Amino acid sequence: MSSKAGTLYLVPSPLDFGIEGADATPLDELLPVGVLRIAARLDHWVAENARSARAFLKRVNAIVPLAQPLQQIAIVELPRAPKGAKQAAAPDLNPLLAPLRTGHDLGLISEAGLPAVADPGAALVQAAHAAGIAVVALPGASSLLLALAASGLNGQSFAFAGYLPVEAAERATRVRELEALSRRANQTQLLIETPYRNAALLDALLAHLQPATRLSVSCGLSAPGAFTRSDTVARWRAERGALPADRPAVFAFLAA
Repeated sequence: MSSKAGTLYLVPSPLDFGIEGADATPLDELLPVGVLRIAARLDHWVAENARSARAFLKRVNAIVPLAQPLQQIAIVELPRAPKGAKQAAAPDLNPLLAPLRTGHDLGLISEAGLPAVADPGAALVQAAHAAGIAVVALPGASSLLLALAASGLNGQSFAFAGYLPVEAAERATRVRELEALSRRANQTQLLIETPYRNAALLDALLAHLQPATRLSVSCGLSAPGAFTRSDTVARWRAERGALPADRPAVFAFLAA
């Protein structure tokens, strides 16, 4: 790789996805100013969603003026696997690295949080390493780690299990498997779900976890009205409460 190659920057985005206008927290209260300065000078981006990336850059511009007009900034979306394709061939991501090979720095951004963590951007980072391109992860919030820290559960040993199966019987089996693993290894299990299914996941966890297992739910982290509740399953069952269907949540549990 030429010494003139650019750097792939993993740029964190705020966790208040979908909150806009006067309701949005100023970006310099959510991300370090140094991150905003780097983001403001980048004119090539790879994004999970181009529209969200443009909205992010508009918020950056309110704090640190962009080096180029937004209309002149190149934003390419990560290719998505075809819907319903379980074993689709991995897309060729090398064309997305083209700006780096000509000396331009490139930003990678997710919908919310850290790129490549619970995010499809990891494949692009792998391609960059394979091509000998420098990769720099910039500091910012990860909903998984914020939820873990706020939970009071075991932060020395934890695992991210992602999404549970949607089908009820498969989901119940998976909950019991993860609880058994948590008990055996004293390991916190972290889960996420599409916001409109928050209530369904909570119902499943309360139905299939043991009463003494500790369950934590962190909702809307870093956004107005954010909260974390951490309690035993037995106490959750006695006072379930409601979860919003329009805010991301992270679920964590640790078996007794």
